[in-house]
Amino acid sequence: MLSCALVTAFAADTLNKNACYALINRITPKHAARFEVAFIPKDGAKDVFELESAGQKIVLRGNNETSVASALNYYLKNYAHYDIGWNTAEVHDIPDVLPLVPNIIRKATPYKYRYNFNYCTFNYTASWWDWDRWQRAIDWMAMNGINMPLALTGQNSVWYNVYKGLGFTDRELEGFFTGPAYFNWFWMGNLDGWGGPLSQSFMKKHEALQKQILARERELGMTPILPAFTGHVPRSFKDHYPNAKLFKTTWGDDFPSVAFSSMLDPNDPTFTVIGKKFMEEQNRIYGTNHFYSADTFNEMMPPSNDSTFLDQVGKKIYQSMASNDTAATWVMQGWMFSYSPDFWKPTQMKGLLNSVPADKLIVLDLWGEIIPQWKENEAFYGKQWIWCMLHNFGGTNSLYGDMAHIANDPNLALHDPGSGRMQGIGLTMEAIDQNPAIYALMLDNIWEDKPIDLDNWVKEYAHRRYGQNNADAESAWSVLKNTVYSGQPWWGTASIITGRPTFEKEAKWTHTELHYKPANLLPAWEKLLAASSQLKNNDGFQYDLVDISRQVMANYANHVQQQFAASYRRGDMASYKKQTALFLTLIDDMDKLLATRKDFLLGKWLNDAKSYGDDQDEKQLFEKNARDLVSLWGDKDCGIHDYAYKQWAGMLKGYYKHRWIQFFSYVDKQTSLHKKIDQKQFEENIKNWEWSWVNSHEDYSSTAVGDSVKTAGEMYVKYGMMIKTAYAARAKSTSKSLKKIRKNKVN
Repeated sequence: MLSCALVTAFAADTLNKNACYALINRITPKHAARFEVAFIPKDGAKDVFELESAGQKIVLRGNNETSVASALNYYLKNYAHYDIGWNTAEVHDIPDVLPLVPNIIRKATPYKYRYNFNYCTFNYTASWWDWDRWQRAIDWMAMNGINMPLALTGQNSVWYNVYKGLGFTDRELEGFFTGPAYFNWFWMGNLDGWGGPLSQSFMKKHEALQKQILARERELGMTPILPAFTGHVPRSFKDHYPNAKLFKTTWGDDFPSVAFSSMLDPNDPTFTVIGKKFMEEQNRIYGTNHFYSADTFNEMMPPSNDSTFLDQVGKKIYQSMASNDTAATWVMQGWMFSYSPDFWKPTQMKGLLNSVPADKLIVLDLWGEIIPQWKENEAFYGKQWIWCMLHNFGGTNSLYGDMAHIANDPNLALHDPGSGRMQGIGLTMEAIDQNPAIYALMLDNIWEDKPIDLDNWVKEYAHRRYGQNNADAESAWSVLKNTVYSGQPWWGTASIITGRPTFEKEAKWTHTELHYKPANLLPAWEKLLAASSQLKNNDGFQYDLVDISRQVMANYANHVQQQFAASYRRGDMASYKKQTALFLTLIDDMDKLLATRKDFLLGKWLNDAKSYGDDQDEKQLFEKNARDLVSLWGDKDCGIHDYAYKQWAGMLKGYYKHRWIQFFSYVDKQTSLHKKIDQKQFEENIKNWEWSWVNSHEDYSSTAVGDSVKTAGEMYVKYGMMIKTAYAARAKSTSKSLKKIRKNKVN
């Protein structure tokens, strides 16, 4: 009996070696024959990998495909000194002769679940991804140990089939589905119709793409999370079900024209019927791994704070999953608990959370690095939960993040006696392809059971990022660790360039306050430039040099803006003219710098959008979607304009610069008339121009031009001393002011 039990246990632990070898061949085709794959059982309940040399072979062992992929990544990072970031897949050449592994390396992860994605990621980053881009993302996830990705692509086909099956017409559904840049807010029930209509052709393309995504994720040992029904129904629902009980949800006050939706009351008997149909149709098309995402009240107030009502909501949502899948587990984004803490008090949270069987619910502590809800709410009252890092909002690309906390906090939570049933860690950023070091650091926690030695990690990261040791590069990263990566403002940091023009220090959604002295970032720029003679051909180095150069210049733009604002207020128009000219030149030069990298091109975003269209009308609609999301976000009165700002080539010169030119022209006109500036009137006027830009079709290049290293060097020659002098003068002025304040206090 014992031997039979062992055979049965091991038979369940199979390894898809073909999938593993295919991944190896995609990552390093030149060296694929040097790797050998083998199965090992779990380390107790833990996923595990091993790494060693056997003759001239590098042997990768794991209990599943994700563990084997992680073994490959560990080898490439620590022995071949080769880093695979999420947007720089081939940063440098792997050595011709692969280093041997002198001793067996064995790593077991303490985290059962390793989660990835936020609903928003599917639009702020992945709206226009094709299979090639998705394939690279999935390989990257597997190599970093992620085993639990959110999988939302292609969901519209399910919604369409369900509602068509219930008798709704294409005309009725036309105003239901959003355009392709706004899917996730439709899926979360925040809005209907914006950016549409959505063609059947697009739905079919995404359905086919989702099937590819799921097949690859599953063959690499992942358990994708599919959505479940949360009650979102077309606005014509009452026409078909006149006795149905609905309630209207409103998504904030920033987008009132469309930011509301009709929600079916979970206590209405139709809720479970539609929920069951939704699950049946989704499983028919995509199959299932029994994990489902559902968030009824994302950034929206429930119609009642009665815990009994919330209990019924939870029960009905879960029943709609379990009625078709008895193994269903609900994966709940915990964002609402951070977003609306005044509503979600312990009574309300318990009412919702305790409505689901304890082992059938997993809560994502979505903003764990800033506001860890598990500490405030008794580790979610006995439910399973995952520590998550959100970090980025809207896909903005300023440099920031708190490396010290990221290196320590997940492990501290894991071993905290009060952390309850913490089962994993994850990434929940609203967008990717920014700050790659922050996410590399976070993911290195997966295979560690102790805090990360940050100083050593930063040194090793520079080595593998650039493929060789370089003292200047190491020094630059030490500076970065102590400046941009020494803290994290809640919503990140921005440059005033990307805010609606103003003389104020900040604009709505444009938070310019830094957690470090901008002068202290200059040495990182200088050190990377010094390293360029050795590292200039390295793709990762080029990306970092451009990004850091951009950050220094963006910070300086904030200083220049405050200088011309001060000049205007004291009536020194000669100085004002000089400073505003410098400001516009800075924007031009940042655009020129960013144009040298494919990663920072507005044209790439827009042309990818257009490529999804089947005809000219659809191409223009998708282009409008793409333009709108990164500018106004919604219509011209939308309150979240500039939320998803992008410091991109094309966006700087073609959008932000034109706004500032119009602002300066307005100021000049008012000055000549001896009138004060009316900021509200200016914004009323500029939003009309912004809306015309959203609807325009001028071309932007999707091809990088120029030499990144050479251009960054030119920018330093042009601005380096100017910036140093400006910051030194500001420091001197601040020191004088402080002395004066102290003197007055003494007197």
